[in-house]
Amino acid sequence: MLRAARAALFAVIPMEMLLVVLLVSGVPLPGPVIVVAELAVASMLVLEAVTAYRLFRAERRGGADRRAALVATFHLLVPVQVRRLVGFELKGLVSIALWIARRRDGVPPGATAAPYSREQSSILLVFLFVMVVETVGIDLLLKALDVPHGVRLAVLVADLYGILYVFMLGAAGVTRPHVVTPGELRIRSGVYFDLRVPRDLISSVRLSRAYNESGMITLTGSRLSVVVSSQTNVVVELTEPVTVVRPLGGRAEATTIRFFTDTPDALLNALRPSPHHSAP
Repeated sequence: MLRAARAALFAVIPMEMLLVVLLVSGVPLPGPVIVVAELAVASMLVLEAVTAYRLFRAERRGGADRRAALVATFHLLVPVQVRRLVGFELKGLVSIALWIARRRDGVPPGATAAPYSREQSSILLVFLFVMVVETVGIDLLLKALDVPHGVRLAVLVADLYGILYVFMLGAAGVTRPHVVTPGELRIRSGVYFDLRVPRDLISSVRLSRAYNESGMITLTGSRLSVVVSSQTNVVVELTEPVTVVRPLGGRAEATTIRFFTDTPDALLNALRPSPHHSAP
């Protein structure tokens, strides 16, 4: 039943959203189509409710309190990929608020912040300009073609969300830098990646510039690459592997980490042992 409930979430919700867009757009739909769609939604809600109740009851019988049972039920019913995607959106909105307030996330007093947003800011500005021009142009085109108001509104909302998404990417890069503290090296990529490496596991840190990296967060064997604009410039070697959580929840282990920062020299200085620690 759990698999059926998860499959229903992925199948019925997009269908209902499409139906709403068509109705708002003024597209005439046969009565039976609307009835079937609403019955499907009602059936999905019943299935989700029954599945949630059974999961909750099983957790309670296992000794969990109400709050713990509710959390466990939510985690079992909603796939981890969906939970993480929703979390990315919420963290992106929080990043915009932090950016406006000129604050940073996860940078305690005395820590060294190593930003990485400078290299990607020009690309994001180009994306933003193109998307604004596209939003205005598409809306004017749809208006000239006498496209129904509902369709224009749906396209406009999608385009405006794209613009907001670019703002979230930029704000997340600025407000969530890499961080060096006395106990750890924290490597991040906006809201999508966050790896904490205990400093006791770091055997060496060196500068090594690469300009042909692919992807944003890649794992090749035991080597992790956290890339900005196809670049990395710092390499960290570990004495033991650390667990890496990919953006969508997958897990792997890495003993070598390559990443990029706008201030590699400052980061290396912060990671060098202090005289107190190096003294016999």
